[in-house]
Amino acid sequence: MKWIALIGALIALLAFDLWLARRERHGMSVKSATLQSIGWVIVALSFGGVMLVALGGRDSGLYFAGYLVEKSLSLDNVFVFLLILTSFGIPEVQRHRLLTWGIAAALVLRGLFIVVGAAALHQASWIAYIFAALLVWTGWRMFRHRHDSAGETAFVEKLKDRLPGGSVAGAALAALVVADIVFAIDSVPSILAITDDPFIVFAANAFALLGLAPLFFLVADLVERLYYLKTALAFLLVAIGIKMAAGELWGKLGPEISLPVIAAILGTGVIASLVRDRRIEREGAGPGEAAVSAT
Repeated sequence: MKWIALIGALIALLAFDLWLARRERHGMSVKSATLQSIGWVIVALSFGGVMLVALGGRDSGLYFAGYLVEKSLSLDNVFVFLLILTSFGIPEVQRHRLLTWGIAAALVLRGLFIVVGAAALHQASWIAYIFAALLVWTGWRMFRHRHDSAGETAFVEKLKDRLPGGSVAGAALAALVVADIVFAIDSVPSILAITDDPFIVFAANAFALLGLAPLFFLVADLVERLYYLKTALAFLLVAIGIKMAAGELWGKLGPEISLPVIAAILGTGVIASLVRDRRIEREGAGPGEAAVSAT
C-alpha cells in the first residue's frame, strides 16, 4: 500500500512539474527557480512528516538522512546537467521540460538499481565492503578535483561523441539519463549505507530528484558561492563509506547519530563557503581573482 501511495504521488508531482514547464514560455527566471526550489523542499519535508506519523521516528529519521545526502550530491551532479544541455545547445525554454522527463527516466532506473542493491546486501552482506570502498574512492576522487571541472567537462564530451545522432533534444535526454546512471553508482550506495530499506532509499532519491529542475537554474550561482561544498561532500562520502564497513563489523548507527553527523559535515562546508564569500566581498575581489587566490 505504501508503495502504491508513493508512486501515485510521484506521478502526480511529475505531471505538475511538466505543467509548470509548459507555462514557462521564456525560460525559468531566478525568482521562479528559487520559489520552486523552496516548494520542492517543503514537499520533501512534508513527506518526511507523513512518514513520521505513519511509520515512526526511526524510519522518518533515516529518510531525512538519506534525503539530505542525495540533495547535497545533486548540487554537484546538476553542474554536469548544465554542461550537457549547454553542449547540445538546448534553448532555455526547453530545459525544464527536458529535465523533468530525464528525472522520470532516472526514477525508473534508480528504482531498479535500489531494488537490486538492497537485495544483494540482504543475500550477501560482504557486498557492503565493495560499496564502502567505492564510496571512499569516490570521495577521494572528488576531493582531488574539488576546485576544477575538468573531469565533468571531459565526461560530457565523451557522452556527446558516443551518442548516436538524430534529434538533438533526444540525444540530450539520453545523455542526461546516462549521466544519472553514472551518478547513481555513487549516490545509491551512500543511502544504502544509511539504510537498506528499499522504500526509504527510493523515497529519499525520488524527492531529492524532484527539485532538480529549478535547482538547475540556480546552480551557476550556487556553485560559485558554495566553494567548499565539494570538499564537504568528499569528506561525507568517505565518512559514509567508513560507516558502511564499520556497520558490518560492529552494527549500524541509528539515524539519531548519522543525521546530525551528515548535517554537521555539510553545514561546515556551507558555513565555510559563506565566510569565504563574505571575506571576498569585503576585500572587493572579483570571482576570477577569488578562484585564483583560493586555489
